[in-house]
Amino acid sequence: MLRMDRTREIAVGALRLGGGNPLFLIAGPCVIESEAHARKMAEQVARTAADAGVPYVFKASYDKANRSSAKGFRGPGLKEGLRILQKIKAELKLPILTDIHDVSQAAEAAQVCDVLQIPAFLSRQTDLLVAAAKTGRVVNVKKGQFLSPWDMSNVVEKIASAGNTNIVVTERGASFGYQNLVVDVRSFPILQKLGYPVVFDVTHSVQLPGGQGHASGGQPEFIEPLARAAVAAGVDGIFLETHDNPPAALSDGANALPLPQLAGLLARLKELSTVVRHWENS
Repeated sequence: MLRMDRTREIAVGALRLGGGNPLFLIAGPCVIESEAHARKMAEQVARTAADAGVPYVFKASYDKANRSSAKGFRGPGLKEGLRILQKIKAELKLPILTDIHDVSQAAEAAQVCDVLQIPAFLSRQTDLLVAAAKTGRVVNVKKGQFLSPWDMSNVVEKIASAGNTNIVVTERGASFGYQNLVVDVRSFPILQKLGYPVVFDVTHSVQLPGGQGHASGGQPEFIEPLARAAVAAGVDGIFLETHDNPPAALSDGANALPLPQLAGLLARLKELSTVVRHWENS
């Protein structure tokens, strides 16, 4: 029988990710909308993950540099965003993930964040990958929508060659014509052969890029079936963006998981993951 390759274990604070450890969650709002909202989301998602017994990393962006429209809300910026993330980290005792878009942001973001994320559109930017690697922080690199899963071997090699093997690889769908993405489940075992923990970004995979003209659309009704498929395929973690009021979200609300749905989803994914891991270890 075909079995998934076991990935290496990566430490994020007190958490141990990959390497056969339990399914973990990276989740939060797309962007920091305000200090109060980011903290409320962190508290509620952390409580939900704890109730489900799922290790949790909080994510939120201080800047969304690739909005569809110049009028789109980008966030509070580097300085203020990192101040908010530092406060959430210290007060709620949560590991923090945020994305960086420029070499100049890497060292400063690494002073606060446990995981630096490389956005999918920037996944081939060598200088950015190397700068993130040299901070010593865990680097979560998203597979570009334009890349095949086997192309990611070159991406992780750039990070590892800079002396950092604390790498997480995230699948977020592949471009399928215009304004649509498709998830190839074969990608998960292919990415696992790289040896690093594999995450599925389910909410960006149901995005319809630029689908609203001035902003991206989405199909959140497919979040759960795709997440279940990824967990059944043996991924190490799930990445999702969630919001307490998606229609009012300042970024990516069209593809965000409504916060009230998170508890049920995590419970079902945890149950499925337990079965998959038992099968893999039997």
